[in-house]
Amino acid sequence: MNLKRVLLTAALGFTGTAVAHGSHGSGKASQHQLSTPELIVNNIPHSTRTRWIRAANDALKASGSSCPFAAFGTAIVNHTANSGLGELVCTGVNQNSVTGNPTLHGEMVAIGNCTDILTDHNGAYKLSASEASAAWKDLTLYTNAESCPMCASAIRWAGFKEYVYGTTIGRLIETGWGQIDIESSEVFKQSWNLGTSTKFVSEVLTNETDPYFLWQFQADYPCPGSCSRGDTGRCQES
Repeated sequence: MNLKRVLLTAALGFTGTAVAHGSHGSGKASQHQLSTPELIVNNIPHSTRTRWIRAANDALKASGSSCPFAAFGTAIVNHTANSGLGELVCTGVNQNSVTGNPTLHGEMVAIGNCTDILTDHNGAYKLSASEASAAWKDLTLYTNAESCPMCASAIRWAGFKEYVYGTTIGRLIETGWGQIDIESSEVFKQSWNLGTSTKFVSEVLTNETDPYFLWQFQADYPCPGSCSRGDTGRCQES
């Protein structure tokens, strides 16, 4: 299906509310988190969700290391294509240590990469800026770990159709990661008046995503890939 045609059609007259955990008082939308990952959401089966969470994991290969420290990867997918299986539009990985920019989390990098791809006049989509702004409503963001408040806010400002993640913020904190302890469901709940709708599915394929975040602060946890712990105790390429 032609993405540009779908996006332009979907952009006409669209309003909605965020789908998240919790509820609001009178005059505000009731919202619910889709926290059972096996649920079929928007006619997309669990097997397809796991495929794209794995794509978010695979995006880390772009780092050139089998043990990137900030192993946060994102894939943005167009499920209006390929009979619902989806078409990969772009990926992104955490770029903090590479660029020195603390805002370049995997989700932010992916959104930037997709913007460039969607608006590339020599590329596959050739969207104008206004068309690209409307495009997010037809796209799904997959990330191997729950988004921080900054990234969750960006997801809602963009107006993605769906947001799917693996490892939770709570799990990251338990294993030693410094995090702003605000779940993305809370950010979504507070974004009820943005005029767009984003459904989300949590804790997909955590048996595969969790290990990406267990070795950094647990000295007895095996290093991934071909990495081993050097004199500093940090996993490095052997």
